[in-house]
Formats: sequence, structure tokens, C-alpha cells
Amino acid sequence: MIVRPVARSLALAVSCLLPGACASTAAGPSAPASDAVIRSSVSLLPDSAIAAILRQRVESGKTPGVVVGILDAAGARFVSHGTGAPGPAVLDSATLFEIGSITKTFTSAILADMVVRGEVALDDPVAKLLTAGTRVPASGERPITLVDLATHFSGLPRLPNNLSPRDIRNPYADYTADKLYAFLAAHQLARAPGERFEYSNLGAGLLGHGLTLRAGTDYETLVRTRVLGPLGMSDTRITLTAADSARLAAGHNAGGQVVPVWDLASLQGAGALRSTAADMLRYLAANIAAHVDSASSRPLAAALRLTHEQRHSLGSGADIGLGWIGTTTQSGVRIFSHDGGTGGHRSFAAFDPVRRVAVIVLSASAADVTDIGRHLLDNAYPLVRERVAITLPPESLDGLVGEYALTPEFHITITREGSQMYLQATGQPRFPLYAESENSFFLRVVEAQVTFTRGPDGRATTLTLHQGGASTPAPRVR
Repeated sequence: MIVRPVARSLALAVSCLLPGACASTAAGPSAPASDAVIRSSVSLLPDSAIAAILRQRVESGKTPGVVVGILDAAGARFVSHGTGAPGPAVLDSATLFEIGSITKTFTSAILADMVVRGEVALDDPVAKLLTAGTRVPASGERPITLVDLATHFSGLPRLPNNLSPRDIRNPYADYTADKLYAFLAAHQLARAPGERFEYSNLGAGLLGHGLTLRAGTDYETLVRTRVLGPLGMSDTRITLTAADSARLAAGHNAGGQVVPVWDLASLQGAGALRSTAADMLRYLAANIAAHVDSASSRPLAAALRLTHEQRHSLGSGADIGLGWIGTTTQSGVRIFSHDGGTGGHRSFAAFDPVRRVAVIVLSASAADVTDIGRHLLDNAYPLVRERVAITLPPESLDGLVGEYALTPEFHITITREGSQMYLQATGQPRFPLYAESENSFFLRVVEAQVTFTRGPDGRATTLTLHQGGASTPAPRVR
């Protein structure tokens, strides 16, 4: 897919009001990580090297500001560059960001806690948690279970086909429970649950919704009671006070415009949380502690361990547990990670329980930051190379405008407004597309490129999407 709308990942002093004006080791409260895990003997990149990476990313125009939190031999440390204006001018470990799809790991932690307490079972059908009489699609006798939803093996699509937001800048705000139930009642699964991985914001949102009904409360209260409170994460929430809003980094889209925060209504479990670098390091430290100490009696330890257990192989050395994706890096380092993205923020969280190190990256822009997080954990993982956009004449661009089919159900539409090209995938917002050459273009919101094959008349016949190491051709259908 092109980008996760909730994602699959989710933005200093008067002299530093402009992006790129300053780089610093961020001030603010530090995470009490050293008492949550046996201290790592591994040192990741020094602050100066991290600051240089962040400075380059801000100066490239991809983000106005970014904060990184590191947990290694030095304990918890934070580095920032840029600004969160027109929110907070100073970015630090207490600046709030939307964490987008990293919220899914918290929803999975709630599920695991309920399993440990005997309140639900992983193999329970989700229909068991919903209002009696609610229809949930199934494949023959095989229902969608809670573990199917937590691992993206439910057979449900990425997004419901009745998602028609009043405001595309806040696409989930009016997606009510009634709309969710209407979708479930009408939908026919294209494949059986448990058959194949398909990343689904809908499925994760449905899981969170079902768990709140089982607990008899709302999602924010549930996540605070079951996860945030026990782990001492007092700075992670959905509802923002006026003081919180003043600490929230302003989100920016790929074109650099300020965009509103997202509200997720009935799908909060898929990506509604806002957090800080300090709180997220607390969370990652707790995951490491739970993983390395099977006898740990720390709060939530048994539940967090359950989320790490491999449930399905995803191929190429990757697998999925409850929410967390397990991968092997370029140097053979095993990490657990999740990214997140909203209309104006991107995030990446990862931990390596063997070396007992962790990284959180929070950015005030929709442009991807996964490469930064992976590079900090394993220097062999390359940083994304900076691409330079050029301007093409309108007659050249017009030959590319059209609709292209990656699959029968998933199309990419290319449009033009003036000299600006746009790409929009099925069920997703449109994003600016930038030219590198006559037939090669790139996105800034995510690390992906497209190339076009033209016919003798200059009109494109095929679009090829390049993302995640794969190249997928899509013939023109309109």
C-alpha cells in the first residue's frame, strides 16, 4: 500500500523559530528507563551524529521538526532539531505528537492483559464482544477472532468502503459505530480469516471497539487503566487539555501546510493516541524488561511478553505478534517495531531486547521517518537519499494523468493542478507527487517512487510503484 492513513504510522528559543535554526539535545523530563531494564552495555550513535541526521532532514524540507529518544548504555537521552510551530517553538522530550498506528500495540497490550486475566481468549470471535445480533462477516464456519484482528489476518480490508468523511483532513472523525456496524453487516470477506496478512486499520479499530464493550468503558479510559497507568505513562492520551494542546507539535502535510489533528471516533484503537518521547521510552523500556525477564512481576509484564510471541511469518525474515512486527536488520539484529502516521505526524518505535536498546522518532510532518529509527538501531540500514524535484512542462505531465490498477480492488489515480502532480490510492487521501525526470516521480509523505512507461503518443500505458524493495506494475485502466 502507499501509506497508512492512521498507519502501516501518524512534527527552540526566539532565535530558533524557523525550521532548521537549531539542533540540540532536548531538554525536558527524562524517562525513568534505567530502573525498568538491566542497563544496556551497547551505545548507539552519539548525540552529535543524531543531531546531524535530524538537521539534514529538517533542512531538506521534509519536516519542520523532529525529536528522537534513545535508550542505550547512557540510559534515556533525547535529541531534537527544528520547531513545532505554530505549536511549541521548542521541541523536547515533553512535546506531544500524534503517534498514529503505534496505538495498535497499546490495543494489543489491552487484549493481552484481558487474556492474562481470563476475561477473553485470543480465539474468541470478535462477534462475542459486540452487541447481540451484530453481524460480523465470516468464511463458512471460520469467524474473525481477536487474534486475527491483532495480527492483521482477519480478511477485513485496510479501510471500510463506507468511509466518506465530511473533511478529508480529518478522515475518521465522523466514522461512527453505526457506520462500522453497517459495513460489517454488508461486507463479504474476500478470503478466510487466518489465511493471509493484510494490514487493516479497520480491523485494529474493530478490536479496540470490541474490547471497550467487553470492559464496559470508553477506549481512552481502558488504555489508561490497563496500560498507561500501570506503566507510569502520565503523558500519553487522546483528549487534550488547553495546556496539552500548547505542547502539541503542529502537524504538516507533505506539502508543508499545517493540518489539523485526527479524531478517530469508533476506530480509536487503530491510531488515536498522542504521546511524548519520554513517555514512549518508558513504554519501550517496559517491553524490554518484560521480554528479558520471564519471571518479572513488574506491572503488565506477562501481557507485554504475550504481545511479543510470534503468531505468523510474513516472509523475508519478518513476523508478527500481537501488534508488534518482528524483523531482522541488515546486520542480523532482531528488533520489534511499529510505525505510525496521521495527516501531519509520523512516528517510529522499536526495541531490541537482546541488546536492550530502544528508539522512538516523532516528527511534525507526514513524511516517513522509519529509516531514521532503523538506522539508529543498526547503522548498516541506510538513510533515505534526498531526491531533488524538477519542473516539467504541462504537456508532458498531461500524458501521465489517469487511473492505474495495482489490483482489481486497489487503484492509483494521477491528477494535475497547474504544475503540481498528485497521487491518490483507493481509500486514501491524495498526496503531492514530484518529478525527478520525465518518467520518474517520488512521494515525500512516504519512501515510495513511481515510474511511467509511455506509448508512442507520449501517453502513459503503465505506472510502476516502487516501495519497500518491491516494484509493482499497474496498467492504465482509464
